Amino acid sequence: MNDRRVFRFLTGLFLVAYSFVTDSPSLQAAEPAKIRLVAYNIKHGRGIDNRVDLKRIASVLRKLKPDLVALQEIDHTCTRSGKVDQAAALGNLLGMHYRFGKFMDFQGGQYGLAVLSRFPVQKSIRHQLSPGAEPRCALEVIVQPAASGPPLSFVSIHNDWTREPFRVAQVNDLIMGLRERKHPVILAGDFNAEPKAESLARLRASGFLILTKEKGAKTFPSPAPRIEIDYFMTRGFSFVNPPLTVVHDERLASDHCPIAIELPLPR
Repeated sequence: MNDRRVFRFLTGLFLVAYSFVTDSPSLQAAEPAKIRLVAYNIKHGRGIDNRVDLKRIASVLRKLKPDLVALQEIDHTCTRSGKVDQAAALGNLLGMHYRFGKFMDFQGGQYGLAVLSRFPVQKSIRHQLSPGAEPRCALEVIVQPAASGPPLSFVSIHNDWTREPFRVAQVNDLIMGLRERKHPVILAGDFNAEPKAESLARLRASGFLILTKEKGAKTFPSPAPRIEIDYFMTRGFSFVNPPLTVVHDERLASDHCPIAIELPLPR
């Protein structure tokens, strides 16, 4: 066999092998894309040492490598936290888009919650909720994590801390506010309710799946966590085995521990 015939023979073998690989579904299939979520009640950046330190909060978040972050107890130019727009400051420190949702006017500024997003925010919606000891809202952002996939609603939650009837009214309002969403929805944050609470049962009944933590994991108070009140919940996702929420052992930056989870993106 001359050199030209050898070259043609080897080329043919390569093309057959390439065709086999590219046409084989089992070899072509890739791991599904994933999205990493964090929820964190930061107590306006005030740590257990009584210092307000947003750079410390940013450092905690940076280590968790989030795509979306639900933040609770956020100040917008309030006196107690140095007249800083905290959502903007954290967004800038982390290189993320940000949105703020106001609960109420407070100390010359505003107090509420926020969302940080690695993805451009298509739309943000402030959902007014029934009042409790303080005014309350939920903050929804709609993003498109993957060009080929559906949009996604990510909602930062901080329900009343004093009475379960207030929390029930608040989740009922939120369920109504999200009733027309056809795409997947994630709720994330401080629900101020333990796992068997009626407010969480209402969310389950409306179609939300509460993503569980490793056995025994608690989120508050951070120096010695003894209760579980921070959660991720999903609607419109299909899980063969739902992933576990991880509680990170951060005891100084806030009075809550941050929680994180990695989810496969819905198709």
